Amino acid sequence: MNAEHVQTAAAIDGKVQGIVRRCRDRGRSPDDIRADVFTEMIDEMPAFKRLLDALPQTEMDELCLRFPFFYYYAKILELIATGISTGQIKVP
Repeated sequence: MNAEHVQTAAAIDGKVQGIVRRCRDRGRSPDDIRADVFTEMIDEMPAFKRLLDALPQTEMDELCLRFPFFYYYAKILELIATGISTGQIKVP
């Protein structure tokens, strides 16, 4: 893992943290917060994917431990990917 990887994870973490705080301040439900994070972070998916492709699982785990909102974003993406693969989420 290099400084660019850490910087990318930190940037994602900061953006997600801002979205979550704003949503909580507005009284949004946990499901609505996850939906808002997903939609507002669409432009960050390529950066996240680059990290997935570049780093072994152990280093992604380290980033998730270091940056809790990065982890939160990763879990949202995982939930969506699982939903698509199981058919719970329909994609046209």
